[in-house]
Amino acid sequence: MLFSIITVTYNAEKVLERTILSVLNQTYPQLEYIIVDGNSSDKTKAIIEQYAAGISMWISEPDRGLYDAMNKGLRMATGDYVWFLNAGDTLHSKATIEEAVRSIPLAATAPDVIYGETNLMNMDEKFIAPRRLKAPKTLTWRSFSMGMLVCHQSFIVKRSIAPAYNLRYLLTADFDWCIRCLKRAKHIHNTHLILSNFLTEGLSSQKRKASLKERFRIMSQCYGLLPTIFRHVWFALRFYAAKLLGRQI
Repeated sequence: MLFSIITVTYNAEKVLERTILSVLNQTYPQLEYIIVDGNSSDKTKAIIEQYAAGISMWISEPDRGLYDAMNKGLRMATGDYVWFLNAGDTLHSKATIEEAVRSIPLAATAPDVIYGETNLMNMDEKFIAPRRLKAPKTLTWRSFSMGMLVCHQSFIVKRSIAPAYNLRYLLTADFDWCIRCLKRAKHIHNTHLILSNFLTEGLSSQKRKASLKERFRIMSQCYGLLPTIFRHVWFALRFYAAKLLGRQI
């Protein structure tokens, strides 16, 4: 199995190196690493060039935003699977890919989607907590009616079924993309492993509201308006309860 790991970045000089090293230090040999930079004006390109020998392909040019850059990465990928790991995020350990592959039974059909858990990390690469939303034991496209139960960074998709990201969505196209991948998938594999470490940076309240509005549109289209309204009432109650308890959202 060849894994295409794709990092999208823009002016990420403070966090990019940790992401690159987490990929280049993997014990699993069959991977290609692709970096799509949005023509950064800081030292991002210099960092990429420093590690260019271990990077399969990289470009640095203007784009129309995060998901346009992700689509570029999809077009560049040649692996059996695509795996998005944005600047600042890391694979959980040096053996993450090897352990994920080993978790697939030898006689099993090659999965269309491979998934697992996520840990939250801060800017100093220190562990904060496991992601509050846990990956379900069995995952289907209907699972996301309860929110994004699997973090995008721990969601690996067979390239042959991966669609382009919908650029109509500026903040939650990854949520829409995961649902569409799951609708196309026949075989979905739970690794029961922590696959990625996600850098928490926190959205502004304005962006959080816009993100929720986009997600509501996606969920209404996929799961129906009334069920989505009822679920969002539950989401709101859950959010404020977690906030009162001082837990990660």
